[in-house]
Amino acid sequence: MNGPLRRAGVVVMILFGLLFANLNWVQGYKADEYRNSDFNGRVQVAEYERARGVIEVGGKALADGKVTTGELKYLRTYPFKSEFAHVVGYKPVNLAATGIEKAENEFLAGTSDRLFGDRFRDMFTGEETAGGNVVLTLSLRAQDAAVKGLANNDVGSTRGAAVAINPKTGAVQAFVSMPSFDPNPLVSHDTNAAEAAFNQLEKAKDSPLKNRVLGEVLPPGSTFKVIDTAAALENGLTPQTNIPAGPSYTAPTSGTPIRNAASSVCPESQVTLAEALRESCNTGFAQLAVRLGATKIKDKARAFGFEDESLTVGNLDGSGLPVAASRTGTIQNPDGGDDPAALAQSGIGQNNVRMTPLQGAMIAATVANGGERMRPYLVQQLLGPDRRTISTTSPKKINNPVSATVAAQLQDMMVNVVEGGTGRNARINGYTVGGKTGTAQDGGDPNDHGWFIGFVLKDGEPISAVCVLLERATAGGSAEAAKIGGDIMEAVIADGGGN
Repeated sequence: MNGPLRRAGVVVMILFGLLFANLNWVQGYKADEYRNSDFNGRVQVAEYERARGVIEVGGKALADGKVTTGELKYLRTYPFKSEFAHVVGYKPVNLAATGIEKAENEFLAGTSDRLFGDRFRDMFTGEETAGGNVVLTLSLRAQDAAVKGLANNDVGSTRGAAVAINPKTGAVQAFVSMPSFDPNPLVSHDTNAAEAAFNQLEKAKDSPLKNRVLGEVLPPGSTFKVIDTAAALENGLTPQTNIPAGPSYTAPTSGTPIRNAASSVCPESQVTLAEALRESCNTGFAQLAVRLGATKIKDKARAFGFEDESLTVGNLDGSGLPVAASRTGTIQNPDGGDDPAALAQSGIGQNNVRMTPLQGAMIAATVANGGERMRPYLVQQLLGPDRRTISTTSPKKINNPVSATVAAQLQDMMVNVVEGGTGRNARINGYTVGGKTGTAQDGGDPNDHGWFIGFVLKDGEPISAVCVLLERATAGGSAEAAKIGGDIMEAVIADGGGN
C-alpha cells in the first residue's frame, strides 16, 4: 500500500471513530435531553395525551385544562388570567415553562417518581391517569388585596411588587408583581400565535414578564435601618441609648452632606435609637453605621439573608423559583478599611445596597417570629390524581439572625413606627402592627422608590409579614406602600390567618 492510500485510510478510520463516538454521545449521554426536549414533536404529543394536574388555592384552580379537538389533546388554561401569573407561570408548547409550572413540572405532568403507582396501574387499564395536583400556600383574599392595592395606588407607580409571608412557617400568603400579564395566549396550541404573544410582552413597556418579587433588586432606603438597629442592639446599644443626630451630617472623606427628609425630623444633636427609628432619622443612622463599621453591618445583613445566591421559593426540597441575591455592596476601601462616606450612605439604604421585596418581607417576618428566620415556600401540598395526599410541607428554619431579646426590642420599636411614626397607614384595628417605611433615590430620577416592610401580631402571635414596593412613585410613595401593606395583612386575617 503506497503512502497516500495509507494516509487516506487512516483519515477514514479517524472519521469513523469520531462518528462512532458521536453516535454513542447522542444515544447515551444526550438521549434523555433529546427525548425530553420541548422541541421533540413526539414527546409533545405524548405529553398532551395525559391531562396535566391542577395548580390550586382554597379549592380554586389557578391552572387547569380542557379537552381540544386538535393533535394535542389538552389545552392549559389559567382562569384568573393575570392575578397569579408570576407565581403559577405558564407551560407553553414550544417556549420554556416558568413559575410553579416549571418547578413542579414532573409532578403536574404525571411523570414524577411519586406517581409511579398511578403509571403502573395505567399499564393494565390502558388509561392515561391525570398528573398530580399542586396546592399553593397563597391566601385568595390577600392576593386580591395586593393586586388591587398595587393597581390602584395613588402615587402614579406603574411598577412594583407585594409579598406576604407567614412568619411562623415561611408560607407565602400573597405574591404579586406589577405589571402582570395574561398567560393564556402564551400556551396556545398555535405556536406562531403563542410566540407572537410572548414577543409582544417581552417588548412591552414596564416589562410585565419580569418577576419583581424575586428578581427586582433596588435600594431599600430606610427599611435597611432595621438591619442597622439589629446590629446596634446586638453590639451593646439599647433602644434608649442616645446616638448623634442633627439636621445634617457629612461623613469623613465625603463632601456630600446627608440630611433628613424634613427639618422637623430629629433636629436635636442626639436622639435615642428608638426615636431615630420611629422618625427615620437619616443623620442618626448614617453616623450609627460609621460607628458600627462595615463588618458588623455586612455580617448582620448576611445573617438576615443578604448575599444568598442559592435561595429558591417553591417547595422545601430545593426546587422552585430562583431569588436574586440582595446585596450590601462595597462599603470598604480597596485596602480593606472602612469607607466612612460609603458606610454613611449604606446605613440609610442607599449607596450600593440592593434588596428584593421578598428579602424585605423576610426581615419583617424574622423580627415578628422572635428572631427565627424561616425558609419561604409556595407549595403546601402535593395531591395525587385521585386527590390523595402525597406530601404536606413541614416548615424549616434557616437560622436566628438575632436573639429573642433583640427581636422583642425590634418589635416594640417597629410598632412605634406604625403607631406614632411614618408607618401610620398600616394600622389595623384590634391588632398590633409594626413596620418601617423607606424612600430610596435611584439613578437621578425625580421619582423615588417607596417601600414598606411590616408585620401584624395578635396577642403576641405573628400572623403575617409583608413587603410592598412602589417603583418611581411621586411624593408619599412609602406612605402609600404602608397602606397597601396594611390592607394585605388585614386580608390575611380575614382569610383565617394564613397557612
